[in-house]
Amino acid sequence: MTTPAADDPQPFVPYGTPDAPRIAVRGEARLEVDPEIARIGVTIAARGKDRRTALDDLTRRNTTVLDLIKTYGDAVEKLETGAFSITPQLKEKGRGERVHAYHGRVHVTAELTDFTALGELTTRLADLDLTRVDGPWWALRPNSPAHRKARQQAVKEAVQRAREYAEALGTSLAALVELADVGAENAQPFAPAAPGSRMRSMSYAAAEDTAAAPLDLEPQRQHVYAQVNARFTMAPPKL
Repeated sequence: MTTPAADDPQPFVPYGTPDAPRIAVRGEARLEVDPEIARIGVTIAARGKDRRTALDDLTRRNTTVLDLIKTYGDAVEKLETGAFSITPQLKEKGRGERVHAYHGRVHVTAELTDFTALGELTTRLADLDLTRVDGPWWALRPNSPAHRKARQQAVKEAVQRAREYAEALGTSLAALVELADVGAENAQPFAPAAPGSRMRSMSYAAAEDTAAAPLDLEPQRQHVYAQVNARFTMAPPKL
């Protein structure tokens, strides 16, 4: 029988030892904060008897929408053009591939940080010919301080919970063994969460002689959640 060398790796003991009992806890934090950004989707449409007419009208209306959004300057943090399409519509009756009309659409997404400007811009966009506005979708930035604050609170809650367990046994914490995000040991592919925000949609509208009053949009509070797993050792309690 051989005696293990002093520098040989020691076997992992998941539940600690009598001389170094281990405590495993989970820390959680839930915050409710104001949103930092709001996104709106704008769909511009056009229809014409021939392809060129539909395309010209779509180009003109798209330029009008982009120019209007850009007038809000720094209030617009991001402006992107998405899907674009020109689709022929065939006649319902008759043989052959006879085209009745052409439908054109282009989708634009805008991200704003000024929520006062958001209500006015949304109303002005909805007042344009054959223009649909969807949203707003409220959100936080990925690097928002709210996420860091929630993680820090979750760690503090884990330490406090472990300390309370140790005090219940008449002892105290000795050392932190491990701190990990929940699921970090068995990480799954990241899937972005669907926007949990209120959606307001305005159908295609025709411009009127007088400007519509700006919408009063109330920002939706955002919920931030953080979880951590923590393991500590504690001084042996006297049971």
